[in-house]
Amino acid sequence: MLKLIPLGGLGEIGLNMMVLEYEQYILVIDAGLMFPEEYMPGVDVVIPDIQYLKDNREKVKSIILTHGHEDHIGAMPFFLKDLNIPVFGTSFTIELVKEKLIEHNLLHSADLRKIKAGDQTTFGPFEVEYIAVNHSIVDGVGLAINTPEGIIIHSGDFKIDQTPVDGRFTDLGRFAHYGEAGVLALLSDSTNVEKEGFTLSEKEVMKTLETLFESSSGRLVVAVFASNIGRIQQVVNLAVKYGRKIHFSGRSMKANVRIAKEEGFLSVPDNVEISESAIESLPDKEIVIITTGSQGEPMSSLTRMAQSRHKNIKIRKGDTIILSSRFIPGNEKAITAIINSLYRMGADVVYEKVSDIHSSGHAYKEELKLMLNLVNPRYFIPVHGEYRHLVKHIQLAMETGMPEDRLILAEDGTAVLFENGQAAIGETVHTGRILVDGKGVGDVGDLVLRDRRRLSGDGVVIVLLAVSEQTGEIIYGPEILSRGFVFEDQGGFILEEAKCIVLEIFDEIKNPSHLDWTELGPEIKRNLKSFFYDIIERRPLILPVIIPL
Repeated sequence: MLKLIPLGGLGEIGLNMMVLEYEQYILVIDAGLMFPEEYMPGVDVVIPDIQYLKDNREKVKSIILTHGHEDHIGAMPFFLKDLNIPVFGTSFTIELVKEKLIEHNLLHSADLRKIKAGDQTTFGPFEVEYIAVNHSIVDGVGLAINTPEGIIIHSGDFKIDQTPVDGRFTDLGRFAHYGEAGVLALLSDSTNVEKEGFTLSEKEVMKTLETLFESSSGRLVVAVFASNIGRIQQVVNLAVKYGRKIHFSGRSMKANVRIAKEEGFLSVPDNVEISESAIESLPDKEIVIITTGSQGEPMSSLTRMAQSRHKNIKIRKGDTIILSSRFIPGNEKAITAIINSLYRMGADVVYEKVSDIHSSGHAYKEELKLMLNLVNPRYFIPVHGEYRHLVKHIQLAMETGMPEDRLILAEDGTAVLFENGQAAIGETVHTGRILVDGKGVGDVGDLVLRDRRRLSGDGVVIVLLAVSEQTGEIIYGPEILSRGFVFEDQGGFILEEAKCIVLEIFDEIKNPSHLDWTELGPEIKRNLKSFFYDIIERRPLILPVIIPL
């Protein structure tokens, strides 16, 4: 029996991880992260819960990475701490993983193996061919996995661009080859299933960029994902054509550019790139700055420029800022704040909502239909998307003529079983999200998040008391301290009344010398919680600190 078990990526954007299990062998595909949602204050990143893999660690033999985006490789340092198994990926992907492992002091112990599109690798009962796909990052692959039960096609993240500027196409021929051979199941990217038609070609983005190069007489600042090497190459080519020098700004931008150069994916003439200190020595019309920060990230280079916090680069009137990426849901407020700030500084800003300055890396409806028709699978399982995306992709497959009983709507933890050419839903396995906060992995749970939300919303009140162990009398206090709750000069009467409530609790104790201190704290919390809500309709975090002396 073949098992397909998604541990992440089916029901959310990010956390991508798929498990293939046959007898005593488990092959893992991708180990991605997602960035925290609004209800997760203080959390740095979110990674998949791999308890199922840890429970079956003797079976887990290898992991394949389809490409180098964070939602596919971001959890690798945490994954390898628990399961140090061979890692297979293309050259650019592995180099990006190396950078992450260096930060976590894991590079020396990692077993990293480079493959390329067209290669084939045997993993126990699985034979895998890597198929080139076009995406918003170079060196991505889909997978054709020959299993004892039949062929599984995993699309990876892809789009079908017929005129890519870098000449890297999605290899439709290989997908069609497997479609003719007979495919048991197709797992296909669902991210843009709601978008009609075809994705905008990178060649169209190139035309928009060239118009801006022609019309701008001042400095050009292009904010782009550091992983979008194809877009960076477009800007470099235009800079050469229009006689501009280039400076790369931002730590991740510099690292990715270096890797892309070393691996042959990016070409930058030696006399074109300049240092940060050289920017002010050249005329504005001869400068292009390629930077991070297209999503308004707080510590990114562009954000620091927009807030006048960048050490050497100051935005001024006449600059043209190009945000060459889409607004990722959840980042809209941060991005618009940056845009407004840049306009206040006198710059002009060009972004997706006003210009064709970005092309998605994920297939639109017509491309997804084409993939379904080429592969012609017996079963179809949509992956990589929120629940609504998976449902829409199922509906799209029905439009292509697939029968409803061959369409499998799975979520994280759903085990899909294949035996003798037939599919069935098995038991749900344990899955979930692990929150990473600083060096803490998994120690932030629902209770901690709840307390943080209360702290951010209504503040904290600390009740400090020193009490005699022998008599139960108050020796010191009650002193009440608040932060983020009320301003003590204006709301001090509330805190004074709160002291009286604490004293009343002690007055009602019949035998204070035999007081159970563990019961006193919750009693203070209950009474103050009710009092604060009645008076001011706020629910601060209340922390009684009782010191027996």
